[in-house]
Amino acid sequence: MDNRPSIIRDPEIRLFVILAVALLIFLIASLVFSPKTHKGDIPALSEADAKLFSDLNLKAKAVYIYDVRTKTVLFAKNENTRLSLASLTKIMASLVAEESGPTYGVVTVSGEALKLMGDSGLYKNEKWLLGDLIDFSLLTSSNDGMRAVALSLGALSKANASPEEIINDFVGEMNRKASELDLKNTYFLNETGLDESQIKGGAYGTAKDMNALLEHVLINKRELLVATRDVSALFSSLSNNVHKGENTNIIAGEIPGLIASKTGATTTAGGNLVLIFDPELGRPIIISILGSTIGGRFEDAQVLIEAVMKYITSH
Repeated sequence: MDNRPSIIRDPEIRLFVILAVALLIFLIASLVFSPKTHKGDIPALSEADAKLFSDLNLKAKAVYIYDVRTKTVLFAKNENTRLSLASLTKIMASLVAEESGPTYGVVTVSGEALKLMGDSGLYKNEKWLLGDLIDFSLLTSSNDGMRAVALSLGALSKANASPEEIINDFVGEMNRKASELDLKNTYFLNETGLDESQIKGGAYGTAKDMNALLEHVLINKRELLVATRDVSALFSSLSNNVHKGENTNIIAGEIPGLIASKTGATTTAGGNLVLIFDPELGRPIIISILGSTIGGRFEDAQVLIEAVMKYITSH
């Protein structure tokens, strides 16, 4: 009996085996070494596409642009650098508020809420529907409105809790939500984004994290930011007071297919702006701008939107 290992002698079969092995090696190498194209990485744009986003004159310290439909990162600049968020904080505060109580619940604006910096025209003991006060606070970036929301929902299970305990409980829920959404570089010290001091912000995060937060809202809570696409709106409280809200995003009326936007500005943050717009049906684009100037954030947004529009047109 011949115990020697068998050898393939048929030339055609031998060629087939060699080709199959070569193909297998090629596929394995492709999987190991090919660039990934999920959201965590910047896909390699063509040279022509890359030029659309190169040499942009931006004032922002950090930028992130994401095409939700194609799951493509169109542009990134210091996207993982943690910066002060200012009133972008109100997006998370509003998300937690809507998940904590029904939008038809009643919120009373307390004197405690009105102590915060910035007068948005609310009255002491004025009653609002929760959903309406959230919309008003997002559109106008109202600090006292968002504080009233937090005071009405924080520490609900704790009897006789102090205002400080209530706010701490609410902000704790915001941080837990950030952890749930895997926003690893984001944390909140208060619910408004107001600076804690001249050198310490009220919240910190990255352009990439803010992009991910907006994508979550877009997919799961799209109605949350509907009010922020309006240039202005009228709001009626349950106390029969009418308030006119002006969008703090002064270019809201100029952005094609605007779905949502939110501004932020403090001493530590400079000027921030995040937005979602749909340049063509069913293709939302998310832009996060952090660390610009008060006026520069809008100029940056216009430059970036123009670059996106050229990219969309070219495809």
